[in-house]
Amino acid sequence: MQCPTEKTDRYISFDGIACDEHARRIVLSIRDCLGDLARPSPWQAYFETKLSESERRGHDDLYFVGSQVNTIRELFEQHGREEALDLLERVEEECC
Repeated sequence: MQCPTEKTDRYISFDGIACDEHARRIVLSIRDCLGDLARPSPWQAYFETKLSESERRGHDDLYFVGSQVNTIRELFEQHGREEALDLLERVEEECC
């Protein structure tokens, strides 16, 4: 387990970084935003298409997140998902 104060160098190794788990959580947060019927999103069709394409092509969640960082950030900002934004920033810094 990595100490919280220890800086991870993604260029040396992903060892000790839960990149896949973090990306999975981000995709779940995307799906939660898209399923929020009280707050429909203009990103609905875009992400449904992109998630479907990614799945069809056999890309994993980390690949998807790395490819869509800016649009994911906009979606989370629109929905006020601060925790998801923090996780996205961490994944972008440590895993992409």
